[in-house]
Amino acid sequence: MYKDQKVVVVLPAYNAALTLEKTYNEIPFDLVDEVILCDDASKDHTAELGKKLGIEHIIIHENNKGYGGNQKSLYNKALEIGGDIVIMLHPDYQYTPKLIPSMVNVIGEGLYPVVLGSRILGKGALKGGMPIYKYIANRFLTLFQNILIKYKLSEYHTGYRSFSREVLETIDFNANSDDFVFDNEMLSQIVYAGFDIGEVTCPTKYFDEASSINLKRSIKYGFGVLRVSLSHRFNKWGLRKTARYKKLK
Repeated sequence: MYKDQKVVVVLPAYNAALTLEKTYNEIPFDLVDEVILCDDASKDHTAELGKKLGIEHIIIHENNKGYGGNQKSLYNKALEIGGDIVIMLHPDYQYTPKLIPSMVNVIGEGLYPVVLGSRILGKGALKGGMPIYKYIANRFLTLFQNILIKYKLSEYHTGYRSFSREVLETIDFNANSDDFVFDNEMLSQIVYAGFDIGEVTCPTKYFDEASSINLKRSIKYGFGVLRVSLSHRFNKWGLRKTARYKKLK
């Protein structure tokens, strides 16, 4: 607990058996109350390892629902068990669990309702081995989004995120894509609803066991990001009515 606020860490997993234990063991359990693992139809023993580690809440998708579909199951469960501060941490050890206390503190003290772990602030991305083409694409897409969404972030593409309960209850994340662009749709909803977003510098690691999408999927994701940004602006101008923004002001 943090000042009577329940802290929940959610782990979206797919074939994470090689890195799950290392990630889990670095979670600060003096602060974190609950952990939820969602195994998105892995072909390895991710779920079995989660049970062995003692993770109480394990969701198993019999069919692969995608990265976004995985997160939907996790956030719905986090709200169900009373989470007040929810941190999404990839179990592939690409992001360090050691930043959880900082992210919880920012939300728990009411400074920001959303905190992102940014690989771009400082030298985390390239130093950690991010491929140069991904770095360039990240910078271009982020610039495009900052202009269209009219909210300045160092990057929109980090997978390390934390949210207050109010944010998750306000935005309709279930209306978003089940694919990787889910993350961007979620940030668009958050800005659209008027929530502020904080960022903390986050080192990252690229290695063989860490999950990463290939070039083809990266291109598809990039076009999806452009679509989300344009959709955000058209809805703000009143030129379009998209389902994901319907319940937002």
